[in-house]
Amino acid sequence: MAFLFRDCSIAKVGIIGSGQIGPDIALHFVKALHKHGTVVVVVDVSEDALAKGKAKLHKKIDKGGQSGAFKPDDVEGMKSHVIFTSDYDQLKGADLIVEAATEDLPLKKRIFKQVESLVSPQAIITSNSSHLEPERIFEDMEHKARTLCTHYFFPAERNQAIEIIPGKDTDEKVFEFVMRFYEYLGKIPVRVGSRYGYAVDPVFEGLLLAAVQCVDAGLGDTKQVDTVASKCLGLTVGPFTAHNLTGGNPITAHGLSEMTERLNPWFRVPDRLKTIVETNTFWEVPARGENVQVAPDKEKMITEELQGAYFAIVCDMLDAGIINESDFDLVISVALDMNPPFSFMNSLGIQKSFALVEAFAKKYPDMPVSKRLREQAASGKPWQILDVLFEKKADVGIITIRRPKALNAINSKVIEQLRDYCEIIKNDPEIKCAVITGYGNKAFVAGADIKEMSGFTQPAQAEAFALRGQAITSELENTGKPIVAALNGLAFGGGCKLALSCTARVAPKGLRVLAGQPEINLGLIPGMGGTQRLPRLIGFEKASELIRTANPVSSKDALACGLINAEAQDDVLVPAIDLARKIASGETKVKVIEKGPIADAPTSLPAVDIGYHSKAIDALCVKAILEGAKMTLKDGLANEAKLFGECWNTEDTKIGLQTFVTKGAKAKAEFVHR
Repeated sequence: MAFLFRDCSIAKVGIIGSGQIGPDIALHFVKALHKHGTVVVVVDVSEDALAKGKAKLHKKIDKGGQSGAFKPDDVEGMKSHVIFTSDYDQLKGADLIVEAATEDLPLKKRIFKQVESLVSPQAIITSNSSHLEPERIFEDMEHKARTLCTHYFFPAERNQAIEIIPGKDTDEKVFEFVMRFYEYLGKIPVRVGSRYGYAVDPVFEGLLLAAVQCVDAGLGDTKQVDTVASKCLGLTVGPFTAHNLTGGNPITAHGLSEMTERLNPWFRVPDRLKTIVETNTFWEVPARGENVQVAPDKEKMITEELQGAYFAIVCDMLDAGIINESDFDLVISVALDMNPPFSFMNSLGIQKSFALVEAFAKKYPDMPVSKRLREQAASGKPWQILDVLFEKKADVGIITIRRPKALNAINSKVIEQLRDYCEIIKNDPEIKCAVITGYGNKAFVAGADIKEMSGFTQPAQAEAFALRGQAITSELENTGKPIVAALNGLAFGGGCKLALSCTARVAPKGLRVLAGQPEINLGLIPGMGGTQRLPRLIGFEKASELIRTANPVSSKDALACGLINAEAQDDVLVPAIDLARKIASGETKVKVIEKGPIADAPTSLPAVDIGYHSKAIDALCVKAILEGAKMTLKDGLANEAKLFGECWNTEDTKIGLQTFVTKGAKAKAEFVHR
């Protein structure tokens, strides 16, 4: 048995190194792949390291079993599919290699020379190096096209962020496969150019240096600076605490020493860090729950210095051209769990952010002032952060909604960016068709942004919101070119409406929960076209049931009722592109949603058990479905938006939204049916 992805078989994964991170990488793979029969082999020359690594991995699996995160069969299945060994020959036949040994270039080169003699020329070979450029690591290898760096973050099995660093010789198809493979496994991969330290570690290590500089300047002790850093940078824990927890002091010391020459001379190893490493001790940090007091004037100075350092470092990466603003915001917020830098600068104001960097560079002249930041400040405009990405591949436009922390939920910003891409698709003669998908492996689009709607107080606000959402579905529907929705996961609420506005839909095979119209749970009716397009596509009886009960459908049921056109075995993007091209060429015909009044529209709907849901909102649902059926699609959508606004005249909408905001999506609202 093996895991099959994009026609590539992954039967064995090799992990080299059973130290700090190797066992966690092994756990990441075995969690996702053991059910497919894939074996994970962890190799290390130290029997002691192997024993400790195995104990660590088994302890984490057992803990997951005890908490209910893993089923009993999964606990045993994961353990049985990981082999810890000192025998490098066990790597023979591996389809993927991840080296996680010490950050030592000569050692890595020796390892890869041995590995290349054991695996096939087609095997993908990666290094989990945190700093070293792939060109240096793999320079002695014969088959460089299949090599690249994949940089995990602590803890590797849970932290979703991963930097993917191709070298100059990396085959673009290999890179694309690795990106999609990690995304399919639940990671958030971000492409980073080949430069020492990549994008994230100069931030992680540079902020420790900046924090030490604050201590050296007498602005506070390590406890105080750590406390202020957490507050002013949005960190879960401060830089001193983070280095204690990750055991990162030695590697940061090494990284900073190299960055002096490779990045800029501001980076250096401060004496306090040298002492910590030499004595193998830890930073003095706040205890859990400890209230650390900092004088207001000192807090202000620490805040300005740390924010100035943060913005200077990230903008230097931007000048180097190794990453863009949107990717950097995403990977920093996930990898380091802190305020995303460019959104943070936007919130503070670009002019203020620039002033902080200038002040920092004046105090520390070795830190360059970013050209890009200077230009941005001169423009007076905020950084552009994209939540929707666009890629043109030959004759296909590919739209990806990327808000992984919000399960790709739609908000006003997403709608605006989708509109821009619809214009590109419509007006580019080279684009014959398009695909729209969501980012990650959990959701296509999990719905609309409920927090945005919860702020409405008047029906007119809600009606306008619905009309904005409907406008983008109409634009997708009317580009004049086929657009296929690649449903990579849940398509709920607004996500289902986006999918319905597409020409066709493809979803993963075997997904127990795929699509649904959960608005009734919130005391709402669908507002982006659900009461109009869904009945026209799958019939009034089934559509009415889904809308009025909020019951979701599986991918199997969605195929049976006509909600989707096909199921995909693994990566939905490939078959979605294929289907879009076949529709564009006329090779494949699909059902088109009727845009005129429905000739045999029903005058009533079958009775359904709406359970605890609001009778007042159900009446509005029924009204929207039946009245819209007698109208053109355009008029039916306008009527739906009006009725969506009328929900705000009811008590139940207020109750439903407040329940969601205060108690979460799973809480049942106590409707009063008024």
